[in-house]
Amino acid sequence: MKLRLGVKVRALRRREGLTQVRLAERLGISASYLNLIEHDKRPLTAPLLIKLASLFELDVTTFGSEQDSALESDLLEVFGDPMFEGMGLTNVVVREVISSAPEVGRAVLELYRSYRNAEAQAARLALTVADGQDMADTHARLPSEEVTAFVQQHRNHLPALEEGAMALWRDARLQPDDLCTGLARHLESLGIRVRFCPAKAGAIRRYDPGRRELSLSDGLARSARRFQLAHQVALITLADTLDELSSSDGLKSEASRALCRMVLANYFAGAVMMPYTGFHTACEAERYDIDLLARRYGATFEQVCHRMTTLQRSGQEGVPFHFLKVDTAGNISKRFSASGIRFARFGGACPRWNVSMSLLSPGRLRIQVSKMPGGAHYFCVARTVRRSAGGFRAPEIVHAIGLGCELSYAGRLVYADGMDLSSVEVVPIGVTCRLCDRPRCEQRAFPSLGAELHLDENVRGFGFYTRSWE
Repeated sequence: MKLRLGVKVRALRRREGLTQVRLAERLGISASYLNLIEHDKRPLTAPLLIKLASLFELDVTTFGSEQDSALESDLLEVFGDPMFEGMGLTNVVVREVISSAPEVGRAVLELYRSYRNAEAQAARLALTVADGQDMADTHARLPSEEVTAFVQQHRNHLPALEEGAMALWRDARLQPDDLCTGLARHLESLGIRVRFCPAKAGAIRRYDPGRRELSLSDGLARSARRFQLAHQVALITLADTLDELSSSDGLKSEASRALCRMVLANYFAGAVMMPYTGFHTACEAERYDIDLLARRYGATFEQVCHRMTTLQRSGQEGVPFHFLKVDTAGNISKRFSASGIRFARFGGACPRWNVSMSLLSPGRLRIQVSKMPGGAHYFCVARTVRRSAGGFRAPEIVHAIGLGCELSYAGRLVYADGMDLSSVEVVPIGVTCRLCDRPRCEQRAFPSLGAELHLDENVRGFGFYTRSWE
């Protein structure tokens, strides 16, 4: 997408309450030239950009295209909804809106979120009426979406929690080979009794503030015990930090803030199990071998993958990964992207993606080089994970975990060994069918928003919208 910065300059000027004449004077240019810049008829040169940043104490990256790209991806997915079919909302039209009036695009996105919430609320209300239940609280919210946006905003790296984890190791004198005992001993030093109870259906961790007693299921694996103990330490010792972080303006409901606190405590638990500096060094030395690192740190495949995405400390960065967790129905329950790849906001993942395909071969690590419609190439690994509360009658839950990066980083991963990345088979994938313009995809479920639909009743492909016969 062509970068148009005039609208950003105009928005900045209006935000500061300046006329074109006043801003032009401060920039050392004529008002007529500034007018041309604001209408994208003259480029915003590097010296002028630097001067703007200096005048208004701005980060020059706010003039970059990353935010616009994210908005474009989200809006294209919104307009992929069948309700907009036939309105002529092509990719080009959407890009023009974002380029000329991004605030309008954000408003449309917020309206669509409200529509989806209202739709869910209506469905819940209908069920409530049908069941004869109390209708006092039927307002549907999406706290998970707000928390996901919060994590993405912070690039899944939270220095305050990293510092808290390091302080815990120092103050509690934790030892890597006996982390469970050390964490339990630290909680007991805070006056909290830790006990293990027979595995039952329901809570695997329960804290009683009145009795200051923490109960953990004895059916938990050792990695899960460590994680839950560290999680509880965060809730008790870092309560103010969790409250401060979860007071973000983007978290608009009490449910969102409560969920954010739990996510933050999970982050802290991962940081305790895999301390930043040592883990980063191990990742680089072992070339991001997930299973090897899981054994070394007594963690699960998912925990290691998630921790890898947090390695964003300035000067000590790891590979910028994306991460997602998908259930057997294709629902994305966790997602984060430092690689630049876009995920579906209002639907499931592309069925051709290796994270989807891994559900067909449980336990097998699937490696894929993929190409998005925009041309970006990614190197991805995926595998299923199983979780159970323990016991014969306990249900087993299966998810697929996907981890990936831009193809240029693949050489840093052990999984690329022996592969000729210049000639390897590339799998075309998309965000959703409605945003993907590949007519020959045999798994296409819906027509593309970006291409005119042509149907021939005399010829049938793999699906109604697959034109594989051409």
